[in-house]
Amino acid sequence: MTRTRRTDPGRRERIVEAVLDVIAEHGTPGATYRSIAQAADVPLGSMTYHFPTRDDMLLAAFAHLADTMHSRFDQILATLPPGTDPREGVVRIVVTQGDGHERDMVLVAELYALAVRDPRYRELIQHWMLRSRTSLERHFPAELAPMIDALLEGLVLHSHISTEPFDLDRVRQAVHRLVGPLPS
Repeated sequence: MTRTRRTDPGRRERIVEAVLDVIAEHGTPGATYRSIAQAADVPLGSMTYHFPTRDDMLLAAFAHLADTMHSRFDQILATLPPGTDPREGVVRIVVTQGDGHERDMVLVAELYALAVRDPRYRELIQHWMLRSRTSLERHFPAELAPMIDALLEGLVLHSHISTEPFDLDRVRQAVHRLVGPLPS
């Protein structure tokens, strides 16, 4: 008797998305093989085929999150029209990441908590920060990029956790003060 293997070429990607959905709703402890298999509508037995350990699964999902968020970040800086004040690109990133991406911010908070305890997640975040700094260096001096990146991170996080209304002028003022005047 010959067994046929059912093909499902998008299964791994569907699992990764399901991991992020489950974590956003229930937190990292809620992301079990069983809950993810159910959310992704895949057989429970296929989970270990794609991800031998639960941690492999979580790391892949958070790497996907970092790639997605960095792509949005990089796209804004890469498509600034010539002559545009790049500080306004930074302001736009804060506004863009802060509005309509609540799920991603919950996931980022979960990733931060993992990174505090586990160096593999810290390395993932470090790699993400280096990519962000490289994107910023298109428009700003290399020594300033880590500071702008840190400011961005804090402003985006505050926009999601503060009970105060989002203050675009305060964001713009913070970015302009940190970067200073642009060379003419």
